[in-house]
Amino acid sequence: MLNGLMKSNSWFPTMFDDFFNTDFMPRANSTAPAVNVKESEKAYIMELAAPGIKKEYCRVGINDEGNLTIAIENKQEHKHEDSHRHYLRREFSYSNYEQNYVLPDDVVRDKISAKVEDGILTITMPKTEPKEKVTKAIEVS
Repeated sequence: MLNGLMKSNSWFPTMFDDFFNTDFMPRANSTAPAVNVKESEKAYIMELAAPGIKKEYCRVGINDEGNLTIAIENKQEHKHEDSHRHYLRREFSYSNYEQNYVLPDDVVRDKISAKVEDGILTITMPKTEPKEKVTKAIEVS
């Protein structure tokens, strides 16, 4: 199915080549989540791995150019206190991820939805209804 998707939709390979295989975004970047893209008859579904992320830290939208924007901000803080030794230790981490994706022409942009569940941000992008092909004989005069 993936081979068919890549051949039938010119945006798919371009999206990944343009954004993931460049010097601008090195592969070793640990803040970039793993991304899966699936296609069904009715929608494209994008899944981003974001373990422990809360929905409050996710922003999904459409920018001025009509591209899908995804931003994930993850803040964690661990605090350990030992009152007997007057010892206080804090560990915190902060990671930020933001990416734009070029959407295919057949996505209904105002019906895109997103949810976070079990550490995965799932974005559903419904497709437009296929247009009926009209065949017509044209009289030659």
